[in-house]
Amino acid sequence: MSLLIDVILSPQGAEYRAIRRALNQINSYQFKILPIPMGVNSLTDYLQGKRIEEICQTNQPKVLIMGLCGSLSPQYDIGNAVIYQDCIYLTPEKQISSTDTYLTNYIYQKLSQKVSLVTGLTSDRLIFSIAEKWQLGQLTKASVIDMEGFAALEILQQQGIAVAMLRVVSDNSRHDIPDLNQAIATDGRLQPLPAAFAMVKQPIAAARLIKGALQGLTALQQITMELFRE
Repeated sequence: MSLLIDVILSPQGAEYRAIRRALNQINSYQFKILPIPMGVNSLTDYLQGKRIEEICQTNQPKVLIMGLCGSLSPQYDIGNAVIYQDCIYLTPEKQISSTDTYLTNYIYQKLSQKVSLVTGLTSDRLIFSIAEKWQLGQLTKASVIDMEGFAALEILQQQGIAVAMLRVVSDNSRHDIPDLNQAIATDGRLQPLPAAFAMVKQPIAAARLIKGALQGLTALQQITMELFRE
């Protein structure tokens, strides 16, 4: 499997560290893992110039995007792993981009019954309320939501890079989470103090967010080991 992947991209912070922990338990792997910023605009800036050159060091490079996501459907709960077939981005007109069919199917078959094929939605802000999750799910028919997927697909595929996307649900569609949008800096980093302040204002939602994140990160680490274990 490692021969099919040249680079893993994962949101910086806890998601990146969970994947690194999993890979450190594997005897050997020959691909890179790079941390990426959170959010469409930050990721777009990151993937320009030298970062694209770093990813494109092999002929016809293959990239796997890994991380957490939120659910827009009761069908997908915390800890469920999903692999994207398509990714939607809502502008005045709905845009949709598809992942690489061969790479996606290869990963899906490797993981057997442990993942589901889905359509994902990328948002340029954190969606935190039940009402908006339900509304977006009904509007787009997407099953899960993230903050990077569509931008990564569009930019990388324009460079001839094959892209697959594997994520784990850490936030279900049945509960609110704290509004952390003001805590996300322009460089895509989550700022600890503003995040803590937002969580203090909504302690029940914050406890739910933390519990879901821990479950999601554990599942992300497990699915990474499953995927790359020989």
